[in-house]
Amino acid sequence: MTADGDRERPGARPGEGPGEAPGEQPGARPDRGVGEESGGYELFRDDWGIPHLRAADALALARAQGHATALDRAWQLETERHRLLGTSASHLGAEAVDWDRFVRRARIADTARRCFDRLAPETAAWVTAYADGVNDGLAEGAAQAPEFAAVGLAPGRWEPWTPLGVWLSTHILFAGFPTKLWREEVARRLGEDRMTLFATDGPGTAGSNGWLLTGARTATGAPLLAGDPHRFIEDPGVYQQIRLACPEFDVVGLAVPGIPGIAHFGHTGHVAWAITNAMADYQDLYRERLRRTPDGGVEALGPDGWYRAHAHTETIEVAGADPEQVEVIETDRGPVIIGGDPGAGETISLRYPPRVTGELGFDVLPALLRARTVADVDTALDRWVEPVNVVLAADTAGSTLHRVAGHVPVRPYANRLRVVPAEDPAYAWREGEAEPLPRTEVDGPAGIAVMANERGLAAPLGVEFAPPHRARRIRELLGADTDWTPDAQAAVHTDTRLASSRQLLSLLAWAPCLGPAAERLRDRLLRWDRHMDADSTDATLYARLRTDVVHRLAAHPALKGVTGADDPWRSAAYPALFRPWLAAVPRIGYALESLLTVGLLPYEDRLALVAASAEAVAAAADETPPAPWGELHRLSPWQALPDLAPAGSDPEPIRPGVAGDHDCVLSTSSVPGVTDLFARGPAARYVWDLARREDSRWAVPFGASGVPGSVHHRDQTPLWARGALAPVVTDWNLLHRTTHHRTTHHRTSHHRTSHHPEETPAMTAAERVAPALRPAVHEQKVEGFGTVRLVPVDPAADAGLLHGWVTEERARFWGMADHTREQVCEIYEFVDSLPTHHAYLALRDGVPAALFQTYEPDADPVGECYDVEPGDFGVHLLIAPAEGEGAVRGYTDALLTAFIAFVFSDPAQVRVVVEPDARNEKAIARMVRMGFELGPEIRKPEKTARLAFLTRAALGLA
Repeated sequence: MTADGDRERPGARPGEGPGEAPGEQPGARPDRGVGEESGGYELFRDDWGIPHLRAADALALARAQGHATALDRAWQLETERHRLLGTSASHLGAEAVDWDRFVRRARIADTARRCFDRLAPETAAWVTAYADGVNDGLAEGAAQAPEFAAVGLAPGRWEPWTPLGVWLSTHILFAGFPTKLWREEVARRLGEDRMTLFATDGPGTAGSNGWLLTGARTATGAPLLAGDPHRFIEDPGVYQQIRLACPEFDVVGLAVPGIPGIAHFGHTGHVAWAITNAMADYQDLYRERLRRTPDGGVEALGPDGWYRAHAHTETIEVAGADPEQVEVIETDRGPVIIGGDPGAGETISLRYPPRVTGELGFDVLPALLRARTVADVDTALDRWVEPVNVVLAADTAGSTLHRVAGHVPVRPYANRLRVVPAEDPAYAWREGEAEPLPRTEVDGPAGIAVMANERGLAAPLGVEFAPPHRARRIRELLGADTDWTPDAQAAVHTDTRLASSRQLLSLLAWAPCLGPAAERLRDRLLRWDRHMDADSTDATLYARLRTDVVHRLAAHPALKGVTGADDPWRSAAYPALFRPWLAAVPRIGYALESLLTVGLLPYEDRLALVAASAEAVAAAADETPPAPWGELHRLSPWQALPDLAPAGSDPEPIRPGVAGDHDCVLSTSSVPGVTDLFARGPAARYVWDLARREDSRWAVPFGASGVPGSVHHRDQTPLWARGALAPVVTDWNLLHRTTHHRTTHHRTSHHRTSHHPEETPAMTAAERVAPALRPAVHEQKVEGFGTVRLVPVDPAADAGLLHGWVTEERARFWGMADHTREQVCEIYEFVDSLPTHHAYLALRDGVPAALFQTYEPDADPVGECYDVEPGDFGVHLLIAPAEGEGAVRGYTDALLTAFIAFVFSDPAQVRVVVEPDARNEKAIARMVRMGFELGPEIRKPEKTARLAFLTRAALGLA
C-alpha cells in the first residue's frame, strides 16, 4: 500500500467529483487505469480492496453501490434477505426456525413494504436503483461465494422494499425490548422493588464509543470525530468501507451491506457525522387477551371491548425437516410475538414505531450524502425514526452538533419498564406525538464531546444505560492533550483500563481471614494496573475471580428465585430466541459492580463471598497458572455457516486473541461468569479529520470482501486486533484497477502496542521526579502564607518522607506508628492502585507541608457506617512536623483553605466528609472552627471516629 498516497486538497470545490477529482484535470482519466466499468459507473479499489465508486448521477451511483456490494458480499446480502423474510430455515435448517417464526409474527416484511410506500418519490427511486444494482451483481457474486453451493441455494431477487426490510430486521432487537420480559420475571420472583436490580448494559444490547474534539484540542485547529460501534461481530462484517462519488457529492464512510448510502458514519469532505445507540426505549410489549371465534378467527380485548384481530397462517420451510406452520396475529396494539393460542398461556404483542407510523427514516439517507454543513446534517436527522441514536457531527467551518435523533413515542413510564395490559387505555401511545429529542452544545471550554451509551444526553428517553466508565475514561484521556492528531486516536480506541473492577477489588482489599495463597492473590491483584491487556496474566486472574464471584452470587439464597432451576432462561413460556435476555448468570455478570455495591447483600456477606472466591481462585492458580488474557479472550464472531475458507488456509485470523473487556474503552465484551470469548466488540473503527479528509483513518474486523479465500477477506484482522487503522485514500490517482478479489495483500507486522497512554515510557524507576517538579492537580496562593500546590504521591520516591511523618508520636492517630518504610510504601502503592482513593503531597512554596488523601465514601469501609449521600467526598489530612520556634500561626487553617477549594472545584462534590479519631479533640475543634457540622461517632475496626461534614452551602458556595 502506498504509505503517503492520500493527497486530497483541503477545501476542494463541491464540483470536484468524478469529473474533477483532486489530482486530475477536468475530464481526465486516472493514470492508474480506467477502473471497472459496469452499467454507467466506475469501480476502483485501494490496496485493501475497499471499493471507490464514481457515477454520472446519484441514481447511477446507488445502482453502482448495490452492484459492487453484490460482488463483494453476495452471501451476506442473501443471508439478510432471507432473515427479513423469515426463510432462513429453508437452507440453514431447524436452528433458524426460531428467528423465522419471530420475523414473520412481527411482520417485518409487511412493515418494510408499508415504509417503502411512504417514501418520497425521489428516495423510492434511489432505493430501487440500489436494489436493481444488487440484482445485477448477485449471480456473479454468488458464483464466487462457496456458501451457496454448500447449502444448495440459488440467489433470489431483491424487491425495491428489501433494503428497508434488511434495516428493520437488523435493528428490531436493538432497543432490547426482551429486557422487559426479564424485569417481569424479576418482579414476580424477587419482588416489585427488585425489578431494576440488574439494570445495566445487558447481554443483548449494542453500544458504541464516539467522541468529538473541537479545533481547540487538535493539532490542525479543525475538529476531529472518532469512535467505534460495538455490535455483535459478524463474518462478513456488519460495516462496509466504501466511497460514493458523483457530481453532487463525494462521500467516504461505513455503509451497512444491503442499505444504500451511508447511514451511521460518513465524511463528505465538508461535514462528518457519527452515531451511538442512545439506549432509548421506544418499543412496547402488551399483554393481550384473545379468544377464538366460531369461524376460526381471533378476537382481542381492547379498551372498547372485544374486536376482530388480523390472523393468517404461514408455512416455514425447514431444510432436512418437515415444514412448520405459524399463525400470524396482529391486534390494534401490534403483532403478537409470544403465545397467541387463545386460552393457552400468556400472549404478548409488540408495538414499534415503523409498524405504527409507516416511517423508517430512509428519506434521511440521500440528504446525508448531500450534506455540506452541520446544519444540513441536523435538518436531515429531524426525519430519522429507528433506531434512536445519539449523533455527533462537525464541519470544516468548525461548527459542531450533539443531539439525539429518532422517534420515541409518548406513553406512560410503566411502558418502558414492563409488559402492560392491552385493554387499559392508560397505556396507549399518544397518537401523532413524540418525545422531544435532547441536544446540547459542544463548543465549551473543554472542547470535548463524548457519547458512550451512558446515562447522559438521552437519559430522559430510556431506562437502562451503560455504566459511565467508558465515557469517563474517554474524557480523561482526551482532556490530557490539546494537540490531538488522527493517528493519536488509536491510543483512545485501544485503552484497556477496567474501571468496573473497582468494587470487587475494594472488597478483596478488605476481605477477612484469607489464607496465605489468597493473600498473595489479593496483593497481586491490588498491585495490578487494572488494564485488561492481551499479555497480562493479572487480567486473567481478575477474570477468574470475577467468574467465581458471579457463580457464588448465582448460588446465593438472595437470588434463588431467578437462578438454578428457577432461571427464567429455562421457562417454556417464552420463545428460545429471547433466552439471551432471560438468562440469570449473564445478567449477574454484567451487573456485578452494582450487585456488589448496595441493595442485595449486607457488607459482611459481600466480604465473605469475595473471600471465598479468592481462596478458590488462589488454589486453582497454584495448580494452573494463569495464561495471558489474550490467549483466552478471543473473538467468536457470528457466521450463518461455519468457516468455508479453502483447505490449508490459516483458521487463526477469525479468532484473534485481543485485549479489552466489557467496560473498557476497548469494549471487547466477554460474558462474565459464562465465557472469556467475546462476540460483541468494535465492528469498525474510524477517525474523521475535518482539516484534511485524506488524513482520516478506518478499520474493520475482517476485510472488504465477504468471499472466503479472497485476499481481502480477512486482511484487516491483524490491523484491527492490534488497534491500528488504515488510511482513507481519496486521491483517485492512488487507486487502481483490480481483478475481482485478487488485489495484492498488504502485509502488516504483528508488533505489540502499549495500552497505557498515561505512562511515560522514558521514565524509569531510577528517574523519580522530586515533588516540587511534579505537575500539580491544584495550585493556590494563600494570602500571608504562600503558594500551596497539590501533587500526587509517588509511593517509591516519597516512602522515606512519609515514613518519617507517620511514625512520629504526634501522628499516632494515623495508625502507622510501628510500620517500616517498606510497609508504608506498600500502603501507598495500594492507595495509588485504587481509582477511588488518592494521596497528595501539599507543598508550601515547594516544600512538603502535609499529606492530603481523598476517597469516595461508597468505595470505602466508612461508607458502611453512615448513609452516603450523592456528592459526598471523604478526606484525610496529616500536617508535616511543625517548624520549631518559627512555626507559622494558622498553618493548618491555611492549608485547609486550599484543600477545601480543591475539593469544591469539582461541582459534583457537594459535601466533604471527615472521620478524625474521636479522641483527637484538637482536630475535631479545628473542623468545627472551619464550619464542619459534627455527626455521630462510628466504630471502625481500627478506631472509634467522629464524623463531620462540610457542605457547599456552609461556605456560601451553593
